[in-house]
Amino acid sequence: MAKVPYAQNKSIEQTSVYRSAVETILKNEQETLVAIRSNAPDATFKRLGLVDSMLNLASNYIIIDGVVQSVLKLKNEDSLNEARKALYKSIIYLEEIVSNYIDAPYSDYEAQLVQIDYVSPAERYLLIRKMGLTIQLLKNAYGDNTKWKWTFVEIEGRYATVAKNIMNLKDVMINSDFASEHYEPTIRHLALIKKLLSQAADRYREKYELSTSRIDDFKLGIMYLAALRRISILTGDQEEAVTTKKKLDIWKVKLATDTEKQEKMKNEL
Repeated sequence: MAKVPYAQNKSIEQTSVYRSAVETILKNEQETLVAIRSNAPDATFKRLGLVDSMLNLASNYIIIDGVVQSVLKLKNEDSLNEARKALYKSIIYLEEIVSNYIDAPYSDYEAQLVQIDYVSPAERYLLIRKMGLTIQLLKNAYGDNTKWKWTFVEIEGRYATVAKNIMNLKDVMINSDFASEHYEPTIRHLALIKKLLSQAADRYREKYELSTSRIDDFKLGIMYLAALRRISILTGDQEEAVTTKKKLDIWKVKLATDTEKQEKMKNEL
């Protein structure tokens, strides 16, 4: 029997703990999903737990890739792809709780957030920060020249959406008061939301310009800008609302022009 090369054996040994953690998380996920599908009274609580556990799953896969790279000097694409899938599941589980509405009045999804009233502003913010960190770690692991470059536009866009939708916007002004116990996480969460929405808009515009030329991508960029303007108005940031409105108007003119050009080209074929 051929001996396993030392470096490969070392890699297997060092990743065994993380692979064991992966198996445990996946088993717990299936058990939790069975409970949710049986209409457990704490289904939302369990689903929120899945959001966090899928981030932990993604992190374990990223660590496995890191160990393999350090020992074998090879990128472990299988682990990274599993991390990406786990990250998607985390976002999807959170969308199921808080909705995936990009630009909509808070009243459209407010009823869904009643189910997580027990989750404090600080806990919501920390979960969103953890999700953002996991996304960044995965991007770093893939590297700049990955074929998944444009896939991260969607991931980060959906991340921006749930980051916004998990916040209780009805109480945002009260919680933004300096005297509120929720002041710091609320202010930090709001700043993050605005940053993420702006980035999502720019990245979809970039994807449209440099990769797909799909009008739908441009429209999504505009939707994220509109969501940013909605948040700015809600929080009383008139300067940002005006600046965003100007950018929106310019983009809408560009969208109309490009749509007309593409339709003309189709008709000429």
